[in-house]
Amino acid sequence: MNNKQQLQEGLQALGLTLTTPQQLLLLEYVALLTKWNSTYNLTALRDEASIISHHILDSLTLLPFVQDAKTLMDVGSGGGMPGIPTAICRPDLQITLLDSNTKKTSFLQQAVIELGLNNVTVAAGRVEAMHDKKVDVVTSRAFAELADFISLTKHLLNENGYWAAMKGVYPYEELEHVPASVEVVKVEKLHVPMLNAERHMVVMKPKK
Repeated sequence: MNNKQQLQEGLQALGLTLTTPQQLLLLEYVALLTKWNSTYNLTALRDEASIISHHILDSLTLLPFVQDAKTLMDVGSGGGMPGIPTAICRPDLQITLLDSNTKKTSFLQQAVIELGLNNVTVAAGRVEAMHDKKVDVVTSRAFAELADFISLTKHLLNENGYWAAMKGVYPYEELEHVPASVEVVKVEKLHVPMLNAERHMVVMKPKK
């Protein structure tokens, strides 16, 4: 099975219908990750097939949780996951990719230009120093434990904003340390096609 077939099969399993240009952009992004990986240390994975399952399809499990959002911030974006795959699928969603590693943000800038993603802004710096932007959704993939994620990013949420934290195994211990001022809306088990690993989405919002 080639990359294109693998991607199409994965999208079908996720129930996603993407245009041909969107699918081609996702594959172009995979090629960019592979090409620049040795320079920027973007992922431990070296082959494109694994990148499609572990990074692209995994990132796209975010889509159902941001359906009504207009703005999103991907904190600790690294090589651009989940922000770039989400941006390709949702050109109407304004996305900020934030990372403190300037090598990684250099790659992100390059990727955004090459992929022509007009809905993406790249920001370099520490999340706690980011004060000029508020968004509907703050997301991250394995950025920090939930309590730290909340305390570091709560100033980024707008009035009705919420967190969508992408986790591996069910985060029992982390959930125990979620502050009382935050409501855990749901913890949903995710199925990522072609990925034999546990994934969960934790949706949280500040209590009013």
